[in-house]
Amino acid sequence: MASERQARLGDRIRVILAERLEKGLRDPRLGFVTITDVRVTGDLQHASVFYTVFGTDQERADSAAALKAATGMLRSEVGKHLNVRLTPSLEFILDALPDNAGHIADLLREARERDEAVTAIASGASYAGDEDPYVKPRVVADEDEPSDEGDARA
Repeated sequence: MASERQARLGDRIRVILAERLEKGLRDPRLGFVTITDVRVTGDLQHASVFYTVFGTDQERADSAAALKAATGMLRSEVGKHLNVRLTPSLEFILDALPDNAGHIADLLREARERDEAVTAIASGASYAGDEDPYVKPRVVADEDEPSDEGDARA
């Protein structure tokens, strides 16, 4: 579990990088990049920066190359705005969250469709035999009529 200091530093790095990317880099390969999360190690010397890119696979690859090329400049930008003794090294990692979310949405849609198909089949279904084959009608004997058992005793 991340300490409070790690979480604060990660949030601050995320804001600094997002502001810098909003201003723009001089790299034309950089697409529409969103910084989703920053995780800092316990010794505060390494930061994993998770990002997403809106666009095609080629745009994702180009943006990854642009971020890798700009890592040094972005690290110095982070160092200027942080009041820490050591500036953490940055590692940019493409966040798989949108892909996983899309896959989960597809699975949920497929499950919903299967449930609707089963419900449609069940609505027109009928029992194979009687509704409850184990329930037998009760026969109540009248008390006025002598039973055969009483005659047998006599």
